[in-house]
Amino acid sequence: MAKFKSTSTMLESTGRIQDSAARRSRNGIIYGIAAYITWGIAPVYFKAVSSVPPLEVLGHRIIWSIVLLTLISFFSRGWQKIFSALRSRQVIIILSATTVLVATNWFIFIWAITNNMVLQASLGYFINPLLSVFLGVVFLRERLNRWGILSVLLALAGVLYLIIRGGEVPYVALLLALTFGFYGLLRKIVKVDAVTGLTVETAILGPVALAYLVYLGYEGTGSFLAVSWKMTLLLVFAGVITTLPLIWFTKAARRLDLITVGFLQYIAPSLNFILAVFIFGEAFTIHHAIAFGCIWVALAIYSIDTARRAS
Repeated sequence: MAKFKSTSTMLESTGRIQDSAARRSRNGIIYGIAAYITWGIAPVYFKAVSSVPPLEVLGHRIIWSIVLLTLISFFSRGWQKIFSALRSRQVIIILSATTVLVATNWFIFIWAITNNMVLQASLGYFINPLLSVFLGVVFLRERLNRWGILSVLLALAGVLYLIIRGGEVPYVALLLALTFGFYGLLRKIVKVDAVTGLTVETAILGPVALAYLVYLGYEGTGSFLAVSWKMTLLLVFAGVITTLPLIWFTKAARRLDLITVGFLQYIAPSLNFILAVFIFGEAFTIHHAIAFGCIWVALAIYSIDTARRAS
């Protein structure tokens, strides 16, 4: 009888663990989808503020992100992590480099949306995962099997085709992929979590951004509190659209395996692509189709091979 009760208790405990794991995974998928959908439809927001110069939008993105991250750190008691990061010289040096990279990436993305280059932005974030793989091989001595090599070469072929036959240098896509690729590489090296890292990065940028926005206000050329109350609210919202998806992504990454996160990451550029072609009416030629086709096949090969090796 005692043995039966012990077995029953053990089964109940196992069931609770399995239910907890399933709930954790389900919540992770919800967070991941929320993050990538937000990033995917972000061009709609930046189109709405396209009458504001990209550099000014970037300034508001930084300032209002600082405000939101400060509130989050206060209520989550994350100050200790921030102070710990600030005490490390190596962390500060690396985060200073990531600050330049993320600010450049943000500016290029905003500029691309304002100048009707959402399709190129989409291409950049489709290229990014494969570029990250390449950077891992070069800088972190990670190994790449034949399928990984084929994927990288196919993506390279797609970009070269667009340059040679399409007569178009996708500089926006390449700059977005390179800045975010190296940003991801450095953030993988530095030992701080996503929210702490972003808090330090925006804090580094904060004084410059604030000085620029104050200067625009003094000159009477700024949009904040000057154009309309709707535009003012939209500029404040820049902090939300920057910070919340990152927090959701962090929560997803903690709950899901990298394979699942890897598949979810294609949601954002796919939505960017749909917006560019079907909503914003950007030109999509046969040359674009071939270039994107090469990259999509490359991503499919890499994703399937990664999933197969993980199973």
